[in-house]
Amino acid sequence: MNMIKTLTIAFTLLMCCSSAFAESPIDERPNILWITIEDWSPDLSCYGTKGIATPHVDKLASEGVRYQWAFTTSPVCSTSRSAMMTGFHQNYIGAHQHRTTNKKPLPHNIKPIPHLLKEAGYFTALMSYKLDVNFLPDTRHELFEGTDWKQRKEGQPFFARITFPGTHRKWERDPQRPIKIEDVELPPYYADTPFCRRDWANGLEQMQIVDRKVGKILKRLEDEGLTENTIVFFIGDHGRCHIRGKQFLYDGGIRVPMIMRWPGKVEAGSVNEDLTSSIDICSTVLEAAGVTAPVPLHGTSLLSDDLKDRKYIFAARDKMDNAHDSMRTIRSKDYKLIVNLMPERPWLQFSRYKEQCYPMLAEMGAMYQRGELTPAQAVFFASSKPEIELFDLKKDPFEINNVADEPAYADTKAELLAALTDWRENVIMDEGVDDEFRAVGQFDESQRGDLSMDQWVLKNRDQLDFNRYGWPGWYPTRSQQQWEEAVETWKPYVFRGPTEDVQRPSVAHAPKQKAKPAKKKKSGAKKAG
Repeated sequence: MNMIKTLTIAFTLLMCCSSAFAESPIDERPNILWITIEDWSPDLSCYGTKGIATPHVDKLASEGVRYQWAFTTSPVCSTSRSAMMTGFHQNYIGAHQHRTTNKKPLPHNIKPIPHLLKEAGYFTALMSYKLDVNFLPDTRHELFEGTDWKQRKEGQPFFARITFPGTHRKWERDPQRPIKIEDVELPPYYADTPFCRRDWANGLEQMQIVDRKVGKILKRLEDEGLTENTIVFFIGDHGRCHIRGKQFLYDGGIRVPMIMRWPGKVEAGSVNEDLTSSIDICSTVLEAAGVTAPVPLHGTSLLSDDLKDRKYIFAARDKMDNAHDSMRTIRSKDYKLIVNLMPERPWLQFSRYKEQCYPMLAEMGAMYQRGELTPAQAVFFASSKPEIELFDLKKDPFEINNVADEPAYADTKAELLAALTDWRENVIMDEGVDDEFRAVGQFDESQRGDLSMDQWVLKNRDQLDFNRYGWPGWYPTRSQQQWEEAVETWKPYVFRGPTEDVQRPSVAHAPKQKAKPAKKKKSGAKKAG
């Protein structure tokens, strides 16, 4: 009798446990791995770039979809990443000034993507150090739960982001596969010299090193049996770190590689020709996770048929460190229009970052002053910019010939300008540019003398508020002799061998100014641009 009673109780407990288990469904939503590389255009072998070999990224593309025309919303890291962390254009959320010193919480009840996914039951992890957003909260511990997907609960789906920073200057040589300068091809807006070719090839070698790191993280997914139920995104945070690339709205600054692999959901080895934006990934992530954002995102899911009807992508550039400038762009498949809100400033106004990190800038700066550049190369060294630039991308894919003033393009110009104005006024609520940002009446160029701009900034960093007004737009930033001296300083580093350890030289000496709290603007301040 006791035996029967015992068996009855055991059976009852077993049935209760089975019932409870049946009522707790397994979370079958996909894991999400978002891989970002820094400062890199689609200069990969799967995109047809000459000289480079990126077999691991190429394999990822062969297993998923490669987006041929993908763009970021801004050509620098903190603003672009702010958009990708939220799904909104950086200007709309007040995160458009690179190196913001007075960060504020997100407006409009917007929540960062990791917070939305955490609330939906995902484990969120940032698996690298780089975060770099221009809003609050801005620390990894506030935005993500952990540092590795292995920290999640058993059966819990994860959202993991990882950045491989190697392609951000400085660049390492690749002793495993050195690239000969005769095997590379430069865009026509760069001077075709051995110095420029070597600098370009060094960047490609660094990407080969990053490619192997991408391969390792993908191999880990495979080894842990996670490949089949994990969506993998691969993207650059913005374009290449060369002049006319990063910090500018040409394709070299905003066009990026973008790949998505989702086994069983996207066709392996396909190529998508739609215009796509980096913030489309945010919409795709939420759709895959079954999450509805409290505020509709600016992007469109990559799984949506609506992408085929997209006519334009948009991007914006504002402050870069203490180099004040402001530009807006609209791009269709056939045309690009750029509005320069500060045409009085040269493209190559002083930027400590560029002068310290871009050897090619020194080479071409010296060549420009010697009169040795082609017209296509020399235009970027002008002392001012046109207010509007328009490019016929079918005839001019390198965006060299500005046709904004040609009568044959008047209708196209008007159409694009109207659409861009509508986006500025009704989507990003564009603040434009005021006199303080332009530093009107703040600097006296007669005080510069024979100093290069980095020397002048260094001399005056404690007397003048560069954080508030930026650096002066005086140009050129160096004399011919000073550029030639910079070239000689760069040569041992640029031409170092694949296994040589040569320290990157100090070419620009002006340090960053210690950040000061920004003063509040008076209400009703006049907006311009």
